Amino acid sequence: MEWHLTDALSLAIIDREIGAHVFSPAEYEILRRVIYATADFEYKALIGFSEHALHAGAAALAARSTIVVDVPMVQVGITPNIQNTFANPVYCSMDALTRPQKEKTRAAWGIETLARRYPEGIFVVGQAQTALSAIIELIEAEEIRPALVIGTPSGFMEVDVAKARLKDSMASNITIDGRKGSAVVAAAIVNGLVDLAWEAYGKHGNVVG
Repeated sequence: MEWHLTDALSLAIIDREIGAHVFSPAEYEILRRVIYATADFEYKALIGFSEHALHAGAAALAARSTIVVDVPMVQVGITPNIQNTFANPVYCSMDALTRPQKEKTRAAWGIETLARRYPEGIFVVGQAQTALSAIIELIEAEEIRPALVIGTPSGFMEVDVAKARLKDSMASNITIDGRKGSAVVAAAIVNGLVDLAWEAYGKHGNVVG
């Protein structure tokens, strides 16, 4: 990502207001991106990283693993950065060719279809809780083994339960606890991770720490 003076000043304000924290340098960079995108400092208490999530995600990006997203807003938000770095394929659940099914939403059915096609991909769910639930069910059934799942949908109807199930799963994940979240948050997380991975793999060939 290309940063300008106003970006740097905004990040300095974020650093000053956050103050002391327990995040690793890589985790903190992701958090800064989320707060910069939302101007919401509550994410400091809500964002969660599973063990080795950033390592797994960066390695998958460097291996040019397929990225599957739930909605076009996430796809649009991350594609320019992806194209300028690792050029991973990015597919959206809403564009997947699926047969109509009354029991599932279009996003859920689409992401399930793509998950079976790319079982070891990176999955990014920023808006559709039904899509996140579909991914979790496939993980729990051991039908897919994602490199990383980013789950940040907002909602009121048990979205926190879905996120908790993701955190309890065997998949590497980055989540936002509780009801908060959005496609904007998901895109910020992905773009931050892409930049970290590009510094580690694309430019220097090292591993993200």
